[in-house]
Amino acid sequence: MQKDFSEYIKDFKETLKDVFHQRYDIHQFSKERGLPPVALRDIMAKSPLSVAIPENHGGRGVKVNECLRMLSAASYESLPLSLTFGINIALFLEPVAKYANPDIKENIFKRFLEKQNMGGLMITEPDFGSDALGMQTYNEKVGDQYHVKGTKHWQGLTGMADYWLITSRGKNANGNLNRDIDFFICDVNEPNQQIVVEEYYDNLGLYMIPYGRNKVDVQIPSQYKLEPHSSGVKMMLDILHRSRMQFPGMALGFIQRMLDESIKYCNSRIVGGKKLLELDQVKYQISTIQSAYTIASAMCFRSSTNSGIENDLANSGIEANTMKAYVTDLMQEAAQTLTQLSGSKGFKMENIGGRGIMDSRAFQIFEGSNEMLYTQITEMFFKLMKRKKEFNIYSFLKDYELTTKSISYFKEYLNFKVETDLKQRKMIDLGKVFSRIISLNFVLEMQEKGFRQDLTANCVELLKLDVSNLINSFNSKNTVIQIEDYNENSEWYNFI
Repeated sequence: MQKDFSEYIKDFKETLKDVFHQRYDIHQFSKERGLPPVALRDIMAKSPLSVAIPENHGGRGVKVNECLRMLSAASYESLPLSLTFGINIALFLEPVAKYANPDIKENIFKRFLEKQNMGGLMITEPDFGSDALGMQTYNEKVGDQYHVKGTKHWQGLTGMADYWLITSRGKNANGNLNRDIDFFICDVNEPNQQIVVEEYYDNLGLYMIPYGRNKVDVQIPSQYKLEPHSSGVKMMLDILHRSRMQFPGMALGFIQRMLDESIKYCNSRIVGGKKLLELDQVKYQISTIQSAYTIASAMCFRSSTNSGIENDLANSGIEANTMKAYVTDLMQEAAQTLTQLSGSKGFKMENIGGRGIMDSRAFQIFEGSNEMLYTQITEMFFKLMKRKKEFNIYSFLKDYELTTKSISYFKEYLNFKVETDLKQRKMIDLGKVFSRIISLNFVLEMQEKGFRQDLTANCVELLKLDVSNLINSFNSKNTVIQIEDYNENSEWYNFI
């Protein structure tokens, strides 16, 4: 277990290559639900989740860089497999390692290592999607146990996980629910802790992962309640922000696969006597995927030093939202580009680009839709600007810790004062701008450690172009709204 990680990850990559390309038919993974049990058995035999288990419990030590490299190795072959690992690592094992009662950890981690158990997180409810604080799942203490009851849905690994972290709100003596959030570890193999799957969803992508609606009505021993360091809400933010800061690990391998497949195809495809790769537009399109690869790499570099379980990330919303929202947009763009470059072949079910469009699309939605996260980024910046009484964007960002290295590249676009009373569509534009500048800061930090400069230089140029376009959008009036009764006097054939 404790052999050198470079050797360990190399062996794991070979196993994935063998499983997906030799032992089993990879084309079937795109058409059927789930992963064949024998394939999953071969993968899990390598103990990939050991990277998120502490050393004193037999794991590799919950080192962020190892977790990210594991996620990246998996996503190069299969984005759903990487997400399966990501759910286990960021949404179960790391929270347990940080917040669980020490007396219960040994058995949980032992089952993950020896019996290939899996765990997930239940937050989302049918009537309270992004409004987590409004959840209606409640808990009541009865003796030395908690009765937890409610309905949860869209949990990855529905009906498949052995353990669940279940969020709920305590019910007080008056029957009202507390504002704070409680987390409980539910072991579905124990009596009175079974989760009833009321419906499996026919999800459009990520076929390997089961999703559905879950009925929760369980009795959980009190020692299986997570122990927050301050409040339950801050614990939830710490967990979610850490998860968002591990998205780049899942993104990097996927983007690299899109890049490698694009170069391979465009080198072999001849159009009009020329390789596709010789066309100017194709060169530009591939350069955008290379830039995405550079940015995802820089985010992994940053996250490796900043998002370990020893750190409290409850107040790291700007950084976490930036990573999650921007890198998942880049994943979707990379898949779209490969599919476009592949022509008609990209429309085949087994094409990794076309399949990647649907698999990566969900990443822009779950754990907070990107529009919401970009809005939150702007809101958080406005709070900081008001506190400092500085509303010139460039003047503020040149002294802000996450943009000091990158802001000079954008002075011509951002040297203006901003009103903080904006429509949401404008806040989204600004949130995107902030995310690009922060991401370039990560790239420049990585370059200082030796990352190749030609990739960085291309990334700088593309990010400047992106910010320029976003500022143009921000400065446009854009007051259009939907028209409710659009059918009246709008049928074209009446005017012939």
